[in-house]
Amino acid sequence: MSQKTLFITGVSSGFGLALAREALAAGHRVIGTVRTAESRRAFEALNSDRAHAFLLDITHIDAIPDVVADAESTIGPVDVLVNNAGYGHEGIFEESPLEEMRHQFEVNVFGAVAMTHAFVPRFRKRRSGHIVNITSMGGFITMPGIAYYCGSKFALEGISEVLGKELKPFGVHVTAVAPGSFRTDWAGRSMQRSPRSISDYDAMFDPIRLARREKSGKQLGDPAKAAQAILALIDHPAPPAHLLLGSDALSLVRDKLAAMAEDIQTWEEVTRSTDG
Repeated sequence: MSQKTLFITGVSSGFGLALAREALAAGHRVIGTVRTAESRRAFEALNSDRAHAFLLDITHIDAIPDVVADAESTIGPVDVLVNNAGYGHEGIFEESPLEEMRHQFEVNVFGAVAMTHAFVPRFRKRRSGHIVNITSMGGFITMPGIAYYCGSKFALEGISEVLGKELKPFGVHVTAVAPGSFRTDWAGRSMQRSPRSISDYDAMFDPIRLARREKSGKQLGDPAKAAQAILALIDHPAPPAHLLLGSDALSLVRDKLAAMAEDIQTWEEVTRSTDG
């Protein structure tokens, strides 16, 4: 694998840190975004020559173009953008204020899109580049209590797919990577939870919330192996538009697609009845 320069958002923990570590170990150069000076020092200590950190909160959209320009002018052209920064929101829809949805989308969607906007002209003009958007199996399947999170990941999946079609003529790849359950902080300290208030939902949702907390840190997926899969992805000459990571994601998404196909067939007559 030839040396590449990766720009990864959110390298302080989770998938971002795991990918940065594996990329550095493979000889790549990594530019990462962090939100504190302490995190910046810790990240750059991973490799004094090839680990570079920039202070950036991706919800500060106006700051993104300058950070990207600074990174490329001081370190060099970026080959791969990985939109990793994000978090999970958990809460029953009726109990979750609209402001919580707005913030979920500001981080998971608008932040990623703004970062992508800063790189697309550069990649297009260079006729090369790869945009990797870290989505989730929650961008395909759903479960009670994560409506805002799933909504944000469904949105990013769709945007990624369209962008891939628009950039294909210029030799720029776009892949939405959808992990299943991995041993990251997603269900732990990174999860933002709306307080419970309506007892009607207790029987359905309380066991889900408890199980998610108890499973945190014990999930099947290994972040280091996910990072290795992403490195293989960016080295492939014909990467896919979508990549699932984890056997749980594979099983659940296959079940969802099968159920959808069954519904389509069952309702085919009604579907066709609307043609003029």
